[in-house]
Amino acid sequence: MRLTLHIWRQKGPQAQGKMVRYQMDNVDQEMSVLEMLDVLNEELITKGEEPVTFEHDCREGICGSCGFMINGVAHGPQPATTVCQLTLRHFKDGEELYLEPWRAKAFPIMKDLMVDRSALDRIISAGGYISVPTGSAPDGNAIPIPKEDADRSMDAAACIGCGACVAACPNAAAALFTGAKIAHLGLLPQGQPERYQRALHMIAQVTQEGFGSCTNIGECEAVCPKQIKIEVIGRLNHDFLKGSWTSRKEPYQDPGEFARWSYGSKLQNDPAR
Repeated sequence: MRLTLHIWRQKGPQAQGKMVRYQMDNVDQEMSVLEMLDVLNEELITKGEEPVTFEHDCREGICGSCGFMINGVAHGPQPATTVCQLTLRHFKDGEELYLEPWRAKAFPIMKDLMVDRSALDRIISAGGYISVPTGSAPDGNAIPIPKEDADRSMDAAACIGCGACVAACPNAAAALFTGAKIAHLGLLPQGQPERYQRALHMIAQVTQEGFGSCTNIGECEAVCPKQIKIEVIGRLNHDFLKGSWTSRKEPYQDPGEFARWSYGSKLQNDPAR
């Protein structure tokens, strides 16, 4: 199989980047895209050239580290598939592929196809957890949970934090990712005590990181490799709005903050926080 690759090469965060053309004349169609890049890097190293930098870990579609744009689509053309699981048989012999990193202010490029996605980790740290007493793990059947709620919670929990939703969104919004984390905990009894404070804290971190605002275009749902539904954004907005109205001690006491969040104005952090 023969492919022509146009890959974004950038030596560092402050360096000037450009597309570089590489010819792959004999690759197996059963290879994944990452395996193809491994072959390319071996050839580059043999020639004494610098290999292409890209992030990867499990290569099983569950760690979320391998994402980049392929022909303008996050993770490539195959739905519900990560780059590491995308095989070359989904492309035509002789096709040209354009590989680019995620494009978002909150995801600064580190090198080549690798970006810094630590902003997503900070969003989770801001509120994506529940406060429980330490000790032995509770019995999984101790709290009865309706199956519908459990299923929806687990569907949201499938989010791997790859950042494809941000890269595909014209606004570079992190609403699908944040909504998935809020829905995962907010649908379960264990997540109820901090439900609305969680939304306030996580959205405060979202705006601090420089992500854009959601305008419900739906590109995020279309490219999500775990098929997270856009309905989680509705739950995010509901919890944020209710928290804004009812909270007395949280960063956004003014209900009008919800409107400013929805329509794109950057929220101001509470100096006391």
